[in-house]
Amino acid sequence: MILWNEKLTDLYRNNLNKYLGFTQELGVDKTFATFRLEAQFESLKDWCQTGNIESKKAWFQEQKARCTMKVESIPLTQCRGWTVDEEVTHESGEFFKIEGLRVTLSSSREVKSGWDQPILTQIGYDGGLLGIIRKSINGIPHYLLEAKAEPGNYGLTLLSPTLQATFSNLKKAHGGSKPKFSEYFETPEQNNGEILFSQWMSEDGGRLHNKRNKGMIVQVPEDKDLEYPDSFQWFSLWQIKELISEDAWVNPHIRSIISHL
Repeated sequence: MILWNEKLTDLYRNNLNKYLGFTQELGVDKTFATFRLEAQFESLKDWCQTGNIESKKAWFQEQKARCTMKVESIPLTQCRGWTVDEEVTHESGEFFKIEGLRVTLSSSREVKSGWDQPILTQIGYDGGLLGIIRKSINGIPHYLLEAKAEPGNYGLTLLSPTLQATFSNLKKAHGGSKPKFSEYFETPEQNNGEILFSQWMSEDGGRLHNKRNKGMIVQVPEDKDLEYPDSFQWFSLWQIKELISEDAWVNPHIRSIISHL
């Protein structure tokens, strides 16, 4: 639901211009850093036009309660579509594999003599696209997030980026459908999208072998009508940062992307 508040829109725009003017007086290069400066300004107050923080918390709790995914631990040898041999691999040749690594010359670590360990290796090493759509609503920036269930998530459902997909998912190696909104990150220029941020980002090297994901923020025009299911919701940047203080509600991919702001 969009809440039209003309007074709040005017207040946002007027005070943003004052903030940008103040930073220019400090010698900040406005042409270089306007997006980041606006993001800082967005973080100071909840300017959201689609509901306050309490309504977003209630929505998220409802999404968690509606999740029907069930997860149970099974032996690796019983994983359908996976082969357990010297490595663990998927029948499609996509997604990831589990292989062994031997670490030596580790004098800077706790185990100075080295160690052996299994590790997850993404096929092709580059994991996928992690993208957030940004759109102005009544002149105020908002970010489209999803309440997404993943089998390994703490509590199953977490706030996730608009798009969270490996390149194997994008190629539909799983035999399912293509992830929603992927076109805005694969071909943004063909969908009236403006890339505000696009960068390869590293992942946890203790468990993931040479893995990186591309984090993106893509701005779409305010008059762009996006259709999305109930599992998606528009958030202000202030709300996203506020929800990080909750107990494991915001997934690490969102945190990585907004760390640029």
